[in-house]
Amino acid sequence: MSRNIYVLLATLGSAALLLGAFGFQHLGGMAPCKLCLWQRWPHGAAIIIGLVILGGGARMLAWFGAVATAITGGIGVYHAGVEWKWWPGPSSCTGGGMDLGALSGSDLLSMDAPSGLVMCDEIVWQMLGLSMAGWNALISAVLLCLWVAAARSKA
Repeated sequence: MSRNIYVLLATLGSAALLLGAFGFQHLGGMAPCKLCLWQRWPHGAAIIIGLVILGGGARMLAWFGAVATAITGGIGVYHAGVEWKWWPGPSSCTGGGMDLGALSGSDLLSMDAPSGLVMCDEIVWQMLGLSMAGWNALISAVLLCLWVAAARSKA
């Protein structure tokens, strides 16, 4: 396959993952947690990189697409591990969701506290035993292979 086909497939893959995430959020009513949001940014970067390459940008940029995809996949692995309680996640969105020791008395009594805090260590959806974070990690591994193939492609 040609470099542009690899780039197109990788770019469309990241776009599909982002559209899926937005679909779960806006159509399915599943608000994202902090780690879910972190996983979206590298996909956005990969899409921009892909569009630049497809618009005539240098082949070397495909390595940046690979890095962006590796980052989102790594965050997905980390997030899935947090969900399965293999390791701790950010204290701001796991366990109790707040570090009560860091709050003042007025903070504890405040009625302005955020409602609807989405916990990073709770699985809200899964398919075939994988959560959304797990699927992001798995699909990102495939997209990473496409980016590396694009970067190494001579044509």
